[in-house]
Amino acid sequence: MPEKKLKVELDATAELITHFAPLESLPISAEVLDLACGGGRNGLWFAKREHKVTFIDKSLDALGSHLSKHCYLEWDLEDGTPLPLLREQFDVVLVFNYLHRPLFSQIKALVKPGGLIFYETFTEKQAEIGRPRNPDFLLKPLELKSKFDKWNCLHYFEGELSTNSRQSFKAQLIARKPIN
Repeated sequence: MPEKKLKVELDATAELITHFAPLESLPISAEVLDLACGGGRNGLWFAKREHKVTFIDKSLDALGSHLSKHCYLEWDLEDGTPLPLLREQFDVVLVFNYLHRPLFSQIKALVKPGGLIFYETFTEKQAEIGRPRNPDFLLKPLELKSKFDKWNCLHYFEGELSTNSRQSFKAQLIARKPIN
């Protein structure tokens, strides 16, 4: 039964990862952080490729524990306490459908020099068609790109996305942290 659950979650991996992940540039057994992971669909994609994944969310109930070699950390990302992780610990950091602006500096610090950020979340335009509507959870135009303006941008998109007959307005970023 767990194998079926894993298959469903892997099939739901964000297209930003499945279409754009520059896997050839990742070290073997790269360390990946799936921040605000929910059910872990994106981190599981990397886990299937033998990377070491750390899953963090306020509750890990949706994730389960079927991948025991990985790290699972229940942490309230919005209570103001710093993440209990090392600076420059991760080769890849994943953030999807989540925005808490005070975390940007911590997120950037967690990525190793030469490492990657995959970030995709909703823009203000999303409020015109559905949830979320709270401006605290919606990016302003070009806000995401500006937060990583000193990084090497490998992919950026901001606009309308349609997946599985669902329309949304999002910003997407893949960027590499400078080595120096």
